[in-house]
Amino acid sequence: MFRRSLSHLHGVCRGVPILSGRPGAFFSSSSSSRILNPYPPREGESDEINRVSPSTTTISVDRSGLYNPTDHFHKPSGDSELVKHLKSIIKFRGGPISVAEYMEEVLTNPHCGFYINRDVFGAGGDFITSPEVSQMFGEMIGVWTMCLWEQMGRPRKVNLVELGPGRGTLMADLLRSSSKFVEFVKSLDIHLVECSPTLQKIQHSNLRCVDEVSYCDNAATRTTTSLNGAPIFWHADLEEVPSGLPSIILAHEFYDALPIHQFQKTSRGWCEKMVDVTEDSSANVLLLKQVPLFLSPPPPATSLYLRRRCQWADEEEIAKLEQIEVCPKALELTHRIAKRISVDGGGALIIDYGKNEVIADSLQAIQKHKFVNILDSPGSADLSAYVDFAAIRHSAQAASENISVHGPITQSQLLASLGINFRVEALLRSCTHEQAESLRTGYWQLVGDGEAPFWEGPEEQTPIGTGTRYLAMAIVNKKQGVPIPFE
Repeated sequence: MFRRSLSHLHGVCRGVPILSGRPGAFFSSSSSSRILNPYPPREGESDEINRVSPSTTTISVDRSGLYNPTDHFHKPSGDSELVKHLKSIIKFRGGPISVAEYMEEVLTNPHCGFYINRDVFGAGGDFITSPEVSQMFGEMIGVWTMCLWEQMGRPRKVNLVELGPGRGTLMADLLRSSSKFVEFVKSLDIHLVECSPTLQKIQHSNLRCVDEVSYCDNAATRTTTSLNGAPIFWHADLEEVPSGLPSIILAHEFYDALPIHQFQKTSRGWCEKMVDVTEDSSANVLLLKQVPLFLSPPPPATSLYLRRRCQWADEEEIAKLEQIEVCPKALELTHRIAKRISVDGGGALIIDYGKNEVIADSLQAIQKHKFVNILDSPGSADLSAYVDFAAIRHSAQAASENISVHGPITQSQLLASLGINFRVEALLRSCTHEQAESLRTGYWQLVGDGEAPFWEGPEEQTPIGTGTRYLAMAIVNKKQGVPIPFE
């Protein structure tokens, strides 16, 4: 989440800047060389990094990177059907809905939610993620996963879980890069937690899945990935992933899309921001777009999370704030992850853009690689907010005494410690000039900070590093010791 004028924002990497900043809150009231083992190349690909995305009001909150997008638009179904649905909810209740309810409907409504019926990632979508920028990202996460598996005592079976796997790019690179480690591969049961049928199909394709019918088991279908032969399962929720086995859980740019509640300090104390409809005097119809938010006393359940978040912070920190964002679903999810790890063993790696402190006002909307008002055309733009890593830590620690929480550290620290510098040097030894430029660009986007000093192309496409914009946190069972690179 850089400070950059809107005139330079030609695209977005979801979560933090890839080629520029992903500014925030319009919701605010204040307005080829051969790949060396263990990194075999993708089928049909050379060893260069080939997923680099080239890339006035001042924005003070940022999140993602620039990209030169191709023409792309969303069909208007979400623009009308979802608005109608939101209005009906508000009308039925006789009052407004919370920002969290609005955000959840916009993103995951089963009929017209933003994530449900389309591919929102990459050049033809709305934003770009780190795995799409460079295969090195997934390879390094693969290193972390195998190291944790070693610390776990090399269990014969382990659940490898990814929350919100997008196109499956991270998992594909992880599996490809670890395919030579036979014992590790044999231990894996892969579980993808994905609510979008469209993305499930894309993941099935990108992971090169094969469906086999077992007539010995009531014609049940078994799905495996040809990348390493491991079985793959899809679930709508983490609770559906079988327990009883140690789990390695990956959550890359997942927490930022969980619905948040926004609170504003008033003379009456903390009040919650709400979304309502209004009458258009000229047409006498209800409108949702551009309706100003207003404040309402938060319900008891929501107040509980607000009080808990304030208790976890210093009084001085809270006293300075005029606004607070709280994400109950993030706290609940973290609690479930920690409980599972405390009982079954394993660990979780959370990577996202955010801060290690109370979040004030960060909600933002991105459509077709551009920032838009979050109330415009609900369902046609991505909504996301900064991740409160401090709250995640407290929630995990409160779940069990058997787990330990490490970090957050920056993405740059994480990837460097896992060996990305050695990886890029190996790739640079034998590649063309163009491949080398793409390699440097992708490397900088992952670990650099600010504008790349080596860039000689158009100024508006200057690669912007996300190395300090993303943070990484690990939650592990205490018996396993401290995971790398959090020592």
